[in-house]
Amino acid sequence: MRFAVDAWAPEYGASLESTDDAPTAEVAVDVEVPAAAWTPIPVRAEPPGEIAFVDGVSRVDAQIWITEQDGSPKPGLCTTYAAGVIRCNARAQLGAVEVGRTLFTASGTAEPVETSHARYVPSYVAGTPEQMVMASINRMRDLEANVARGARADLIVLDGLLWGRVDITSAIGYVKSHRTPYLPEDLEGIVARLEPGERTPLFLVTTKWSRFSWYLRLPGGSGHPWAGIVRCEASPDLPPAEAARLADLASAALPRFASARHRDPRAPQNLYPIAGLERELRRRSGDARLLYRSLLSAARH
Repeated sequence: MRFAVDAWAPEYGASLESTDDAPTAEVAVDVEVPAAAWTPIPVRAEPPGEIAFVDGVSRVDAQIWITEQDGSPKPGLCTTYAAGVIRCNARAQLGAVEVGRTLFTASGTAEPVETSHARYVPSYVAGTPEQMVMASINRMRDLEANVARGARADLIVLDGLLWGRVDITSAIGYVKSHRTPYLPEDLEGIVARLEPGERTPLFLVTTKWSRFSWYLRLPGGSGHPWAGIVRCEASPDLPPAEAARLADLASAALPRFASARHRDPRAPQNLYPIAGLERELRRRSGDARLLYRSLLSAARH
């Protein structure tokens, strides 16, 4: 198979964030309490005995062009993705880690790309390089689900949306940023009034999929009314009382792991176990510059 590595740096125009949020959502706020009774809910549970934090990383190592038999070029992305778990019970311990490498390409005749340091297995994607990036992110999410299903903990915290992983027992999604407003204006003020460790009542969000959700404030946020606010998600298949129990466990547990501004620019939302796991996953993904040079060398042979 003949291919060439695009000289354009892979990080430019090849980075998308996975999101399943639709521009509009149906929201039911009368899940845990009636809307008229909404008020901040304080910590009312003991911290769970063991927590498992799950995260993943995805990276484009190079964009390539595969020459078909008729001479036409087909785009491809050589990507690396990884997922892992950190278990916290008095101390943090690294659990399962999985790393994968795939050549996502529009070429139906692509063969594995072999380099001196890595092997990229082809996977057909009909579409643009941006769609191939999303395919890599989805593959990473599959790895996250695999390691999460193998974890045994009182609370499993999946960094990001719970979408596609609602079947994982004791799992919640952990969303650090806010792109879509979900609550009506008369209830948004409750979020601004939250103290560290307090949460809102549950509400049910339905876009392309449904999930229970709630807002929680972490300690250390400052500067605006929503500083330190995160949104959590639980499976819609749970009874509301069980979703509320997970929400209470999250309120008792997550503030202990909030990061400090002098150590993490994404503080306090980027929890220490997640930040540490992300660093380890990037290390295990290999040196991006070395892999890029290996791909250049393989293309010349």
